[in-house]
Amino acid sequence: MSSRSTQRTLGSMLLAFESFVVFFATLVAFGLKVADGPVVWGVGLTLAFVLIATPAILGKPFSYYWGTFLQLVVISLGIWVPLMYVVGAIFICLWAWAMLAGSTIDKARRAYEKAQQLTTE
Repeated sequence: MSSRSTQRTLGSMLLAFESFVVFFATLVAFGLKVADGPVVWGVGLTLAFVLIATPAILGKPFSYYWGTFLQLVVISLGIWVPLMYVVGAIFICLWAWAMLAGSTIDKARRAYEKAQQLTTE
């Protein structure tokens, strides 16, 4: 009875939601004219796409480090849109919670399943 990793599920949901937030931050950056329009759209849409695509690789070696790196990239958007420092800090806290809570739940589930197998034998 193997189920999908809770850590992967929480991380995937967070990254998907974050991609929408980055898209809206791109709209803000474009409206504030923080840089040339094509540069703003290129950076914003690329980051939003990478965030929405990353859940496909979560669970593979080093994928959670990649997710952490993306959190730092989102914080760095504060250079152009200062409120992204706050939004990025919120997301990095949520990412840390998702990684810690997810891995704890996954370990507890494995221990429970192991105990269930021992009692049925």
